[in-house]
Amino acid sequence: MQGASRWLRILVLIAAGAAVAGCTEAKFAIQAAKNVSRDVESRESGNRNSPDGVPIGPGGIYKVGGPYTINGITYVPRLEPDYDEAGIASWYGSEFHGKPTANGETYDMNDITAAHKTLPLPTYARVTNLENGRSIVVRINDRGPYVQGRIIDLSRRSAQLLGMDRQGTAKVRVRVLNGSGQGFVAERPATAPQERTRMASAKVEDVQAESLPPPEGVKAAPDHIRLAALPAQVSIEPVKTTGIFVQAGAFSQRDNATRVAIRLRSIGDAKLAPLRTRERELFRVRIGPIASVAEADAMLTRVVGAGFPEARIVVD
Repeated sequence: MQGASRWLRILVLIAAGAAVAGCTEAKFAIQAAKNVSRDVESRESGNRNSPDGVPIGPGGIYKVGGPYTINGITYVPRLEPDYDEAGIASWYGSEFHGKPTANGETYDMNDITAAHKTLPLPTYARVTNLENGRSIVVRINDRGPYVQGRIIDLSRRSAQLLGMDRQGTAKVRVRVLNGSGQGFVAERPATAPQERTRMASAKVEDVQAESLPPPEGVKAAPDHIRLAALPAQVSIEPVKTTGIFVQAGAFSQRDNATRVAIRLRSIGDAKLAPLRTRERELFRVRIGPIASVAEADAMLTRVVGAGFPEARIVVD
């Protein structure tokens, strides 16, 4: 596995360098990183076609998956029925169209789907564009994005419905649907006792069939017809003012957070942002608000380079 992780790091470094250069090789490198990460996750979590997997669509299975590492960062897939996070979304399209997703389905950029690094596959989540209030429910069936600072990768159609396809990124909120029959994760089918003891069916005999010409005046249907999906339900939520921040970390001790903030002030205006939870109080170290996603990406790179590899972009 160490060898696989080393190749993953190399591929992601290549992808990052190519993306900075803005060249065509970026797409190839990111595709390679995605493919290798899927293979590693599959090996570490067992046979992707094991009996533990439930068929989900053509070729797909239900899966949580095992831990996997990309570019020195380990991601741990897990059930998160209360997942609710705000951050930056991106989208992916034709370069991945027709290729397998992380749970074995076929990616269709015209479907309402998305990729996430750790949520089970498939998971249904509501994604809200915090910049225009548009909101849709997507089906998460893939892994990614592996670009720093992104929390979800949307299909092209999802991005279009959310009104973010032209700019490429947007501030979003992602909330898993749960607890009310809205389909958090596909349920595993239960086999009734009578089904388990039912006798085998009679042998099916071959039946001769032939195609008949269409009635006079009616044109024949195409050989390959794809039924149109039901229109996506796009809702509008009130738009609230949000800001983009780079968060270096969250600390339980104020003194530790203060030392980190002082260390980062040579890079930007680092401040403490206290947060009280039910269990304890945390002291987050943040730089911002930052005017744009591009500036936040640049600041994140600087913070990571200063010795904080787990820094991330947050929206608040």
